[in-house]
Amino acid sequence: MRDAVKALGGDPEQINPICPADLVIDHSIQVDFNRKSDSLQKNQDLEFDRNRERFQFLKWGSKAFRNMRIIPPGSGIVHQVNLEYLARVVFQRDGLYYPDSLVGTDSHTTMIDGLGVLGWGVGGIEAEAVMLGQPISMVLPEVIGYQLQGTPDTLITSTDIVLTITKHLRQVGVVGKFVEFFGAGVAQLSIADRATIANMCPEYGATAAFFPVDTVSIHYLQQTGRDPEKLRYITQYLKAVGMFRDYSDETQDPKYTQVVGLDLGSVVPCCSGPKRPQDRVPVADMKADFQQCLGNPQGFKGFNVAADRHGESVEFQYNGVDYSLSHGSVVIAAITSCTNTSNPSVMLGAGLLAKKAIELGLSVKPYIKTSLSPGSGVVTYYLKESGVMDYLSQLGFEVVGYGCMTCIGNSGPLPEPVVESITKGDLVAVGILSGNRNFEGRVHPNTRANYLASPPLVIAYAIAGTICIDFEKEPIAVTGEGKEVFLRDIWPTREEIQSVERQFVIPAMFKEVYDKIENVNERWNSLVAPSDKLYTWDPKSTYIKSPPFFEGLTRELKNPESISDAYVLLNFGDSVTTDHISPAGNIARTSPAARYLTSRGLTPREFNSYGSRRGNDAVMARGTFANIRLLNKFLGKQAPKTLYLPTGETMDVFDAAERYQEEGRPLLVLAGKEYGSGSSRDWAAKGPFLLGIKAVLAESYERIHRSNLVGMGIIPLEYLPEQTATTLGLTGHERYTILIPTLITPRMLVDVKLDTGKSFQVRMRFDTDVELTYFRHGGILNYMIRKMADQ
Repeated sequence: MRDAVKALGGDPEQINPICPADLVIDHSIQVDFNRKSDSLQKNQDLEFDRNRERFQFLKWGSKAFRNMRIIPPGSGIVHQVNLEYLARVVFQRDGLYYPDSLVGTDSHTTMIDGLGVLGWGVGGIEAEAVMLGQPISMVLPEVIGYQLQGTPDTLITSTDIVLTITKHLRQVGVVGKFVEFFGAGVAQLSIADRATIANMCPEYGATAAFFPVDTVSIHYLQQTGRDPEKLRYITQYLKAVGMFRDYSDETQDPKYTQVVGLDLGSVVPCCSGPKRPQDRVPVADMKADFQQCLGNPQGFKGFNVAADRHGESVEFQYNGVDYSLSHGSVVIAAITSCTNTSNPSVMLGAGLLAKKAIELGLSVKPYIKTSLSPGSGVVTYYLKESGVMDYLSQLGFEVVGYGCMTCIGNSGPLPEPVVESITKGDLVAVGILSGNRNFEGRVHPNTRANYLASPPLVIAYAIAGTICIDFEKEPIAVTGEGKEVFLRDIWPTREEIQSVERQFVIPAMFKEVYDKIENVNERWNSLVAPSDKLYTWDPKSTYIKSPPFFEGLTRELKNPESISDAYVLLNFGDSVTTDHISPAGNIARTSPAARYLTSRGLTPREFNSYGSRRGNDAVMARGTFANIRLLNKFLGKQAPKTLYLPTGETMDVFDAAERYQEEGRPLLVLAGKEYGSGSSRDWAAKGPFLLGIKAVLAESYERIHRSNLVGMGIIPLEYLPEQTATTLGLTGHERYTILIPTLITPRMLVDVKLDTGKSFQVRMRFDTDVELTYFRHGGILNYMIRKMADQ
């Protein structure tokens, strides 16, 4: 952006954050090493070796930009660091007090709502404009009141509660709405519990999931070592303006657009999967549900495995010992993600379960990839101080890093004999993780079924070695003496967990960890970076490349043009996620991105991940729609490919798009409901832009992705009520002309004409006048560059 402003004759230093900006580096570390005491150090060393160029670029940014703070790699996950350290709750500046608020470039930014700070996720595209002082444009949202009542059973975890709420609110339908929690049941929840519920807000589709500040919030700020003077004015200010809540006082409850609720006493232990976070399954039903999923048609709850193959197994050797894998075998067990690792109750619960398991002689099979990636150093501190870390280590759950890791898809390689066995038997192997997302192809290419679960359940399923177990009726393991051990024998009670938490999770831990967080990483401290105000691009770099988004940008605006004779690049059904559109995990060796990197002299072991290559548009464009689980109606099977319609050839999506662009043909994507659900991944809009996609026609959109499309100048079109591709008889083989008038208004209807002679109307999802302004400029960043160049 600085280069573009300079090219237009403006002052490049106008591109600088106006509001405070914190950057936490947490998505680049992978689980390459596990189960050993030196795994953490080895993974961090490898992270630095792989990502040195990216880190140098970020270090340059910390010098070149004012008002920006960087939390270096190895510190934790952004949302947990925010909760424990960065959040102000109330700002005090120049004698004025005002509420803290936040936008973050990750959809789980909503975690901070659990502390009473209103925040939500946006794409990086929109965030850059916010940093430059541009207000967020949105339609005033409905506010849904979610009433919590009752008391959870002593064996229930916060994960069980949030998975139950996620399924419920998906059914209610809260996309684009705010959810505010109220009722006497809220007082039963710690801030960590509330943060867990708020964290998974994107999974139930809401914009925000707000818990107003109460006495529990203030106690948490004390527990995490915040300044007592700040706690005094936070409490005084919020009470003075009527924002401090007593959840037991019904007279304080606001009026909501709609009220729904949950009796916490009705919650049962559960997981979610095998492919979506909202597909909750009670633990008591997991075995039967998975077996049914095996035979169901390909879909969110189906793998289309023939009935005569359900009992199939494959024998293999690992470290000289014979084992076997079958459908439902657990091969990844990860305690990961900000959703759960920020919560001492579930982390200590996992540690206490591990302790009881070890004392009874239980173990986890060595071929299962176990890992523990806390969201901050505080977690490791209290796990060690409470004495449970040793037991976690003995079960294979060593600390492997501080970052998103398995939850984002940085799960690292599986043992080769395991991969060979899965491939040989075409097995539906399982990943079990305490994460927030389990979309297809996200966690690992070889785990077709992935379940979200609480940290204690992750360990339980790892010990069992399979998802096909009824914990009530079947033993989790049999000891060497032949004694059957059931899950109930090792499951800790809420009282046991709270006793340990009260003793070992103390303010001094938080203060010690966070006093040195910005300087604790020696390799980051010693990293040398340029100090120029404009970045010097290295044409040889395969990590950092000047993107083409602003090439040819002028000060003058062009009138909107109709899209004529567009071909459909891809034809999708429902719930296409940003992971399908722009995967963050490993780069397949046969992919267009792999061919590009190979042509630049790299070997497969140097490919790294798409997430780590986000600074190179050549890689990311080739990685767009490269998810191996992509289900394109043109093909009728999962593959990152499409039909090149003029000839009927099956091609990699990038190759087909490149050919269309060479021939000057505009492109369109057809989709069903919830298009773009999942991560707030701006490359899920940048990538399609680079492929030449001019518009998307869908039944509905997830909020952040629709905003990202607008931000890149791609038109989000929506079918009218009762209309779908099916009801209109659309096959995707037609050519589409979308008539865009010169005068555009928010949410207006436009005409679509097909080369078959058929025509119909759709709604253009520019929801505000500000979004129309961005569209006329070709996107939000173009708008900001022109604005800054004029200053």
